[in-house]
Amino acid sequence: MWKKGWRDQIWSEIKQPWDIIIIGGGITGAGILREATRVGLNALLVEAHDFASGTSSRSSKLVHGGFRYLKNAQIRLTYYAVRERERLLKEGRGLINPLSFLMTSFPTDPLPAWVMGLGLTVYDMLAFRWGHQYHDARELRALCPQLTNPQLLGGHRYIDALTDDARLVLRVIREAVRNGATAINYTKVDGLLFNHNKKVCGVIIRDVSNESDVHEVEVESQLVINAAGAWSDEIRKCAYGSSISPKQHHLRKLRGSHLIFPQKSLPIARAISAFHPDDSRPVFVFPWKGVSIIGTTDVDHTQSLQTDPQISDEEIDYLIRVGTTLFPTLELKKSNIQSTFSGVRAVIDTGKVDPSKESREHLIWHENGLLTVTGGKLTTFRLMAKDALFSARKWLSVKIPSITSQRMLDDPPSDVIWDSTVDPSIRLALLGRYGNDAPRLVANAKTDEFKFIDQCQTSWAELRWAAQSEGVIHLDDLLMRRVRIGLTLPEGGIPWLENIRRIVQSELEWDDHRWKQECDSYIDLWKRSYSLPSHLGNKTKT
Repeated sequence: MWKKGWRDQIWSEIKQPWDIIIIGGGITGAGILREATRVGLNALLVEAHDFASGTSSRSSKLVHGGFRYLKNAQIRLTYYAVRERERLLKEGRGLINPLSFLMTSFPTDPLPAWVMGLGLTVYDMLAFRWGHQYHDARELRALCPQLTNPQLLGGHRYIDALTDDARLVLRVIREAVRNGATAINYTKVDGLLFNHNKKVCGVIIRDVSNESDVHEVEVESQLVINAAGAWSDEIRKCAYGSSISPKQHHLRKLRGSHLIFPQKSLPIARAISAFHPDDSRPVFVFPWKGVSIIGTTDVDHTQSLQTDPQISDEEIDYLIRVGTTLFPTLELKKSNIQSTFSGVRAVIDTGKVDPSKESREHLIWHENGLLTVTGGKLTTFRLMAKDALFSARKWLSVKIPSITSQRMLDDPPSDVIWDSTVDPSIRLALLGRYGNDAPRLVANAKTDEFKFIDQCQTSWAELRWAAQSEGVIHLDDLLMRRVRIGLTLPEGGIPWLENIRRIVQSELEWDDHRWKQECDSYIDLWKRSYSLPSHLGNKTKT
């Protein structure tokens, strides 16, 4: 699947009529594609950039119920989210893993610890399991010695979950494709097709991979589903033929940014949840793939919408303030920051002054034959997909059978022939990340390729597999999304490029000129969007 010639094959068959065309290759589009295939629909997913290249590779990596939404009385959202979290923990072992949180309590917090305890009781009841406990300051420091702020009063321990968001998207898409769906990246929607009733009946798409002579083609479908996330309004404008009316739903684009620190600078083994000392917003500090992450901000994104937005100076200061407040003896500084990442998410704009108070519930509506799905959370993507298909029934001539509560993620394979040197924890992680591709990944690996690349929790075998079989078009697809070493290695993995080249260049079938072009583009992208801004001390070597 997705081996040599896969794009040419899809483009040669793409002009067939489809039941549904899904615009957007993030977690929302992936979930809809998966469920559509389950109910027998002939479904096509197109993504203008790479799969998961937007918000779905830039989330906070947390599969959580949204405890903070209880404060905004969003009980329904929290209920469904915690139930989906429990489901994903069972189905996605190795990809979605439990994460122990410590919720700190300080005198300046907007809510006292006992109120937070009541909230956690409700949180656990919604999940149908008890998972929190109060600790005084001494006990909390025993669990996390880095919490050295003398004002710490204590806090609660509770459980949520952590994932690799981009790998989750890719696994869902690949399982859908294995069951008969079609998905293609670097395929841009340039416009919509309309029937005689002026209703949307297809898309005009263009191959932007630079690997084909294909230009624009028109593709018809019974229904077009807009799952383009922060770009959804751009697709909706095509449906109206002009700007969106003030009477219609409008999306608010919010940027969430994160700082990544090496473990030597921020050595934590548990996640920390706290209220920001300046504005009392909930923020997190947590370990992920051998690094530590502080996030997230929640600000209006007023700049032009790009796939790779950049963190602002103000956001860096805001997040550093969290680290220096919680861990004063670590003396975290901007010079300790290894990398950054930012994503833009879309919520329904209700005009609230505080962006964090906008609802994260998803919304689905139909406009001139275009079904738009937006909002929501990574955790609830399965529910969004089911709701979208339920809404789609009235617009399709084919009958959709009842949408049952099947597994979103397929059962992991049991026939993997493991090398005896591969640790059981690594085996579980590989099964989670790759699902039914795991046997072929293992068989494809060369001697000693299950060793981790430096301190990150990614093996050379994963690089080889991704380059060979996972639809990589550009180097950032490989290093930022198929594996995450662009975030977890110092300097975006740039010092390792020559070693990476020896593993992947032949698999990608790139000549030396193409390899240099891709490296130059990757280095420029990493400096521009993932490192500290140059005026703050970016000294990345080329």
